[in-house]
Amino acid sequence: MSMRLTMLLAGLAGIAALFTPTVQAESAVVNSRLMTIGIASKIAGAAVKSCADSGYQVSAVVVDRSGVVQVVMRDVFASRFTIEIAQRKANATILSGTSTSAFRKNRGDIRAELNEIDGILVLDGAVPIRAAGALLGAVGVSGAPGGDKDEACARAGVDSVLEQLEFVD
Repeated sequence: MSMRLTMLLAGLAGIAALFTPTVQAESAVVNSRLMTIGIASKIAGAAVKSCADSGYQVSAVVVDRSGVVQVVMRDVFASRFTIEIAQRKANATILSGTSTSAFRKNRGDIRAELNEIDGILVLDGAVPIRAAGALLGAVGVSGAPGGDKDEACARAGVDSVLEQLEFVD
């Protein structure tokens, strides 16, 4: 190969290198925020207590950001079915990232279809658990006479640890 051709190819390779996009190595590890079992327990306990203080026997279920159950708390007089309903409400919040009342209002067009999905129930009574903008999980409540009351108790559960969650960096 002639010297001239070698220099031309080297020059073209150099120019091509200038226009090749830089590829950054993708991390093999993803960081995520998880709530402790202590926080999940406080949320469930405060939700059940809030409803009990109003005269309602409920169950509260706290799930993590993937919908895995972390804590189940049931008032001694709450029906066993309230556990499943509360869990399914919490799962709907994980699916939507918002309270079940907001999800129900926003997606009324497909609510019936969503309720056919195993493990999801789009009824008022669940709220997200967030820290520093990240979704940590959800708490669902069932057993009060109306989803609005269930949701108020769920919100009281989250509010009981809000100060601790606000200081998460």
